[in-house]
This record gives sequence, structure tokens and C-alpha cells, in this order.
Amino acid sequence: MDQNKIDGLDSIFYPKSVAVTGVTQTPGTVPYDIFYNILASGYKGVLYPVAPGKKSISAVKAYRYVSDIEADVDLAVIVFPAMVVEKALEMCGKKGVKAAIIISAGFREVGPEGIKREQRIKDICAEYNISLIGPNCLGVINTDPTSMLNASFARKMPSEDRIAFLSQSGALCTAVLDYARGKNIGFSKFVSFGNMAGVTEIDLLHYLHQDEKTDVILLYLEELRDGRGLMEAAKKITRGENAKPILAIKSGRTPQGADAASSHTGSLAGEDSICDAVFREAGIIRVNTLDAMFNAAILLAYQPMPAGNRVAIVTNAGGPGVMATDAAVSWNLDIARFEPKTTAKLQESLPAVANIKNPVDVIGDARSDRYEAALDAVIKDANVDQTLVILTPQSMTDIQEIARGIVKVQEKSNKPMACSFMGASDVQVGVDILERAHIPHYILPELACKAMANVQRICKWRQTDLTDFAPLPVDKAAAQAIIKDLPKGYLREDQALDVLKAYGLPVPEHKLCKNADEAVAFAEKIGYPAVLRVISPQIVHKFDVKGVALGLKNAEQLKKAYEDMVAHIGNVLPEAEITGMLVRGMIPAGHEVILGAKRDPVFGPTLMFGLGGLFVEVFKDVTFALAPIDEGAASRMVREIKAVSILQGARGTKAADMAGIEECLRRLGQMVSDLDRISELDINPLLVGPAEQGSAVADVRIRLDG
Repeated sequence: MDQNKIDGLDSIFYPKSVAVTGVTQTPGTVPYDIFYNILASGYKGVLYPVAPGKKSISAVKAYRYVSDIEADVDLAVIVFPAMVVEKALEMCGKKGVKAAIIISAGFREVGPEGIKREQRIKDICAEYNISLIGPNCLGVINTDPTSMLNASFARKMPSEDRIAFLSQSGALCTAVLDYARGKNIGFSKFVSFGNMAGVTEIDLLHYLHQDEKTDVILLYLEELRDGRGLMEAAKKITRGENAKPILAIKSGRTPQGADAASSHTGSLAGEDSICDAVFREAGIIRVNTLDAMFNAAILLAYQPMPAGNRVAIVTNAGGPGVMATDAAVSWNLDIARFEPKTTAKLQESLPAVANIKNPVDVIGDARSDRYEAALDAVIKDANVDQTLVILTPQSMTDIQEIARGIVKVQEKSNKPMACSFMGASDVQVGVDILERAHIPHYILPELACKAMANVQRICKWRQTDLTDFAPLPVDKAAAQAIIKDLPKGYLREDQALDVLKAYGLPVPEHKLCKNADEAVAFAEKIGYPAVLRVISPQIVHKFDVKGVALGLKNAEQLKKAYEDMVAHIGNVLPEAEITGMLVRGMIPAGHEVILGAKRDPVFGPTLMFGLGGLFVEVFKDVTFALAPIDEGAASRMVREIKAVSILQGARGTKAADMAGIEECLRRLGQMVSDLDRISELDINPLLVGPAEQGSAVADVRIRLDG
């Protein structure tokens, strides 16, 4: 983290003076609306319109050029057409302007000419040390009363709050502001960062981590340029003394190359699947919709963090209470078991027909006193970590008084509470009371449960032990010597096995044999039963052409298998050039798992783990991580797959060597990090037996880049 760069962002959020360049006198245009928004938002600094040919804008003296302004300028908001931006920015640099927001579009997003224009503005910013937001963005909003800056063309200034929102999409920002206003949600900082020609989302995350006005960070991304940098930044922000949760929407998909299907790892490790894993490893909570994002954000910003996942539900309708219970359990929340004294209090204060178990049903005719009594009892229960209050509007339901009663109980508690007043128009008056008191409200109880579950993901992340990566003893030089002079493409299997062996992976003794007699001689040396595997640059999947023979018990079987394999491949794939046959001993039976690696253009070296075999791409029970990995990450990878119970010893079977799998993952991660020519790798399968048997590589493919 470059602290000087982070400190430089103060000129964007807390400028003492702002020049808006390219202002017009026409309301409803972007240049005018940005100027007017700054003027009307209550901005605490000095505002200068730069409008060639105009004497004033909205009764404020205008300047022909930014250089004509007599005083210093901290921030320039540039809204000239793209072709003029470069000149305007150059003048700002010469004036000594510290920061700029380029609203104008017409840069990288429009093609080659736009890319060149964007590079020129990057060069100008580097020359004059200008902190740049944009281009092609909505602008920046800071609701801090000491600044009150609305340097954007959003329709209205949001209210001040503890949530920051960062977005790559300007159009989405306007919708988000309107959405949040309708739910009484405000913001601390609101940034549309556009093309990221200067300041990146990583810089902004570091800044907001230090921002005393921000408690929760929301992030919308359409592309990732530095996935590893984002992960490192998020790890620091989401843990520790000043930890702040990050909720993110990552849209878009990366198309896979035409040759990716030749590798299981290549076909499964799309940017989206890796992004999921990276976000999990960094403590970023990835959500798919704005509703899910804000549903969790308001709990995080407005309520205390829960001590655990035990939920108490209080409702005036049995059906919604049951639905909420089902939703809570499905999202891995626990339905709290009340202490005896809580049950006694509920029995004393509720009608005999009320349900005093969780969920507590205060019955349809309940008024405020009954809700308050039930809530006061359950929220004080040591077995309750958080509470969900449900209301359905019935003819006798005093919605306003119940909402006020809920607020009264919440004010005396240090436990989080959420509400669901089900309906629309009838309950709105109560919803307004709750939202103004910063008690999160959800249209449906299920949405509240999902939000609580997302908060639990953050709690779980903060409790996760992180260990430092410690290199294992390997023979890096031997591996480098094998691949040093080889061309691009796939290694021969014997070469790939030798690379793995240099990094300490469990590779059985093997040899590439050029004829049947040589194969028999080697099999006699290592002992039977033996395995025969065809080696050919034209054959990707050996089983498809009967290029594997297993369990060969003697020289006669081995020789016949060799000759039959050559003949069969000659018939079904006559263009295949057979380099030889790999001979090795039979590996004892075990669980088939896959270990993979891929050098991703955004994230760098990545690892994959899952159940292996022929159907890995059918079941897709795999998980990913950035390489290299520490012991904790290796353990999490193995335990994240759905079929982990099979490896742990399901239905009385012996548990697989889990520690051995984890060590293999660590060694593989170290290898793909060290050897940057490796672009893709599959070990499929790694046959894993019990701890006393260990594991062995049954098949491997490694592809090299230039």
C-alpha cells in the first residue's frame, strides 16, 4: 500500500476548492448539473466554474481557463468532450491542481483511439502527480458535513450514513442512489470510478479502511485487473482491530479459450469460479443482487455484530413464523432454545394459546404490549444471539405502536435485531419508524434470514486462523532444468512426472520405453503388476483410444498389451505419432481426487481441488485458491468440496490421507508459483488411500507457455 497515494485521495473527498471545467448554462446537461449539484449540496469549500466565453454560471463568476483562477485549486471536475480533456488536464497540471475527476466518456471503452487518449491522460497525471478518478464515470459524493461534496450528476444528494459504495458502472450508481433513498439508506462516500485510469478500486478500499466515517464497504465490479492485489487489500481490511466488512457484486464472465476443454482445470477454472474462491479467501462477501447487498449492509452498518448464529423469532402469525424457521435453518442459522426462565416469562406475559417456544407466536390480536413483553424476554436470553420480528397487518394490529415498542426494546439491547412487517401500504408507517431508528426491515422474513446468514459469513471469516506461507523443501533447479529448453505445449508424461517428483509429489517409479522388450525389462526391475500408458503428442485422453493397460501380471501380458495398443491406435488414430510407452507399477486402489493449476491472466497462479476421475467436469465438485497456499488454505480447500465426507470415511470406510492431500496441494501451489512457464496442469487422478498407504499420482498433464 502506497500511503502517499492514499493520502492524496483527500484532495478528491475533502477539497478546499473545486473547479468544474466545461460548464454550460443549460440545465439538464451533465456539465451544468454537476456544477449545480456542488453548489446546491452545501459544499463547504470554494467553487469555480470554468466556462470559456461565459461571464458567470448561476450567478457565480466564470473563468475562461483554469489557469485564470487566482487562488489554488485542489480538485478539478472535467466535463469537456473527450478530445479536449487532454488539454484541460494538462492545464490543470500546470496550475498545480492536486486531483481530477474526469466525467467524460470516449476513452478505453470506445476502442483503439480511446485507448490512446486514455494513455495520454495517464501520462499527464503521472507527470503532474494528479490523483485521478475516471474517466467515464458519474463522479464522487462525500456526505461528511465538513465537506458536503456532490461532484456528480446524480439527481439528489444522499443523506449521511456509515456505508460507502464504490462502482465501476456510472449508470448503476443512479439506480442505487434512488433505491437507497427509498429505503432510508444513506452513504458516507459514494464513488463511480469508471475506467480506473488513475485511482483503482484497491486504492479506494485502502482509503475507506482508514475513513472514520465508513463502517461498511460495498463494491460493484465489472472487471478485475489485479485480482491478487484486491485479495491482499481485502485481507487487511476485513480482519484485525479496524476490520470493515466488504460486500461485492462481480458481474460479467470471461470466455474460455478454444483449447481450454483439453484440460479439466482450464474448462472448470473460469474467472467467475476463481473469483468466488478468491473473494472467500479474502473475506469479501460476494452477493448477486443489490437487494442481497443492501439487506446485509444495513444489518452490518446499523446493528451490533452477533455473538453467534442462534436466532429467536417473534411473530403474530404462525405461518410466517414457520417459513422464517425453514429459511433460517436452510441458511445454516440455529433456532435458539430458550432458557427455562425465558419460557417462564413468556408464559406469564402471553395468552395461554400463544406459542412460547421458538418461534414465539404472540397471536394475531397482539398489540404493542404483547410484542414488547415477548421481545424483552427473548432478547435477554443468553442462548439468543439475534432476533427477527415478524408482523402481519390485521384489523386490530396497531402498527405504529408496535414499531415504536420494537424500537424501545432495541435501544436497551446490544444484540442485533431485524424486522419483517409483511405487506406494503398498510405497514409502511411502521416501516418508516423502524428504518428511521436504523432497525433493518425486510419485506419477507426469508430475506432477513439470508442477510443474517451473510453476516455470519463475515463472523466466521474473522474467526478463521490465517497462517503465513512457509516454503517446503523442493528441487526447483531440477524442475527448471527439465522444462528450460522445451517448446510451448504439453510435456510428455514422463517429463511431467519428473517435474512433480522434483517438487516432492508422490510419483511412482516410471520409465519411457521405446519398445516391448525395453518395457518388459523395466517391469521386471520394479515388479509386477505393471501399467502401460501410451505417450503421443496427438493423444490427449488415453482411455478414449484404449491407450492404457492396467494390472499386467507378467512379461507375456505386458508384451502382448504393448503390441495390441500400438496396433489399435494405428487403426483408430493413424496420424498419432507414438513416442513410446510409459511403464510403471500398479498403484493401490484409493479415492480419486484431482489437483489442478492454472495461470490466470487476472489472478496469476491458481489451484483447483476436487473429486477426480472421468466425470470431474460432470459433477464439478471442485474448489479454487490462489497459489501458493499455506496450511490453513490447503485444509479449507480439501474441506470445501461437497464430497468431503467420502474422503473423511463415510459409512464405515477408512478415512483418506487428508494431511497427504493437503501437502500435495501446498507443493503444487509452490511449484506453479515458482515455474512461471506452467500455464495449466492436471493431476487426475491422485489416488489417495488411508494414511498408512498414502497417495500416488496416476496421471498428469502439464502445459507450458513460451
